[in-house]
Parts: sequence; C-alpha cells; structure tokens
Amino acid sequence: MPLFVIERNFAEQLHFSTDAVRLVQEINNDTGVHWLFSFLAADKKKTYCLYEAASAETIREAARRANLPADVIVEVSQIRPEAFT
Repeated sequence: MPLFVIERNFAEQLHFSTDAVRLVQEINNDTGVHWLFSFLAADKKKTYCLYEAASAETIREAARRANLPADVIVEVSQIRPEAFT
C-alpha cells in the first residue's frame, strides 16, 4: 500500500487525548487509511504524519471527517541507510 506524509498545521497547540485518538482511528478504519506514526513540532502547532492509504483522496476524506487539517499530502517511498551497506 502506498505511503504518504501529511503536514498538518494547527491554529493552537495540539494536545492529544485518548478519546480524540480513538475517534481518529475509528474514522481511519472506516476510510481504509492506516496512521503509522507522527512527529510533533516543538511549537506543538504542526505535525508530520506517516500514513498508509490507497490514495491521497482517502486521506483527505478521513481528515475531513475527523475535522483535522491535511495541508500537504505527499506520496513517499521509504529509503533505509542499511540498504546501502
């Protein structure tokens, strides 16, 4: 399944709760996207999330349903340093 990096910009500092994460996961399951992990910027207003999904459009749909920004969605390939040793 293709990998995507999503840049999300928030107006306020982001604070995670168990309920909010559970809701995002339920929506992701319904739309067929899989959240692998995220990086939270030091100012807590931006995240970079790695997802598996069939398309960028399915990610946009999940983000819309979860009321989350999806400012930039880029399909990526994985490159690991150990592949070159």
